[in-house]
Amino acid sequence: MNIAIFGGSFDPVHLGHIEVVKKALEDKDIDKVIIIPNYLNPLKNSFSAPPELRYKWLKKVFEDFDNVEVSDFEIKQNRPVYSIETINHYKPKYFIIGSDNLKTLHKWKDIDEILKKIEFIVAKRGEIDNNILKKYGIKKVIDIDIPISSTEIRNCKFKYLPKKIEKEIKEFYGQNCKN
Repeated sequence: MNIAIFGGSFDPVHLGHIEVVKKALEDKDIDKVIIIPNYLNPLKNSFSAPPELRYKWLKKVFEDFDNVEVSDFEIKQNRPVYSIETINHYKPKYFIIGSDNLKTLHKWKDIDEILKKIEFIVAKRGEIDNNILKKYGIKKVIDIDIPISSTEIRNCKFKYLPKKIEKEIKEFYGQNCKN
């Protein structure tokens, strides 16, 4: 079975993330997508929504999807988890990342070992530096036509939210909005 891991903060999950999963599942070489929210990204020092809440939102959003699993593997570690640990645990063929992660791949722990074990799939929003794709041998790119980021939602730009959790997201992040 060919597994693709889709890891990230998902702080919060939005329609762009859903589109990534749908398009990944259209790939005939991917049998299953495992979505793995992190406890805390090793390259960051904070999160907005607590890990358990982000996990709950993801479970609700993807509950009706076939061939999709939402895993709390990284959250259960109760610490930042490096991608190599998750890759060694699940042994996926693919690892899906957003194009915003391309500029920090050189900072990933054990990136050379990661590249030997998986193929990256890049979810593209906007322009991509093709030199970076070549450098890391990335051949698969998913075009996402949804112009939103989790950062924008945290900054009270409440667009492209999944209907199932729209109210919860607005209530959680809306507490810090300046009207």
